[in-house]
Amino acid sequence: MQLVVMAAVLVLAGVGQSCRFGCHPTNISFPVDSCGVTEFIYTTICAGHCYHKDPVYIGDDDWAEQKICNGDWTYEVKHIQGCPVAVTYPVARNCECTACNAGNTYCGHFHGYIPSCL
Repeated sequence: MQLVVMAAVLVLAGVGQSCRFGCHPTNISFPVDSCGVTEFIYTTICAGHCYHKDPVYIGDDDWAEQKICNGDWTYEVKHIQGCPVAVTYPVARNCECTACNAGNTYCGHFHGYIPSCL
């Protein structure tokens, strides 16, 4: 259930975000269906763009450090009335631009459309 909730949070994080630099906490809400009842969960996520400048040349052993918007996370639990199954969801405590950690994040090139800030 945590994976489903985290995926929903990440999808909703990109909706309606303007193109600007800076990593900051952002309040969002998303629907959760549990035991046939739908309720909204309100949480905080990290959102924003971290400044990155690609070098002119990257050798085989020289890669530019990629920064991503991430932060310290805790998990909270919500009990939906009439449902014995609790919903666990992430909450960002603080956000900052940090080096991409390939152990838990995709750090490769994104081949999709990225809106320009210009």
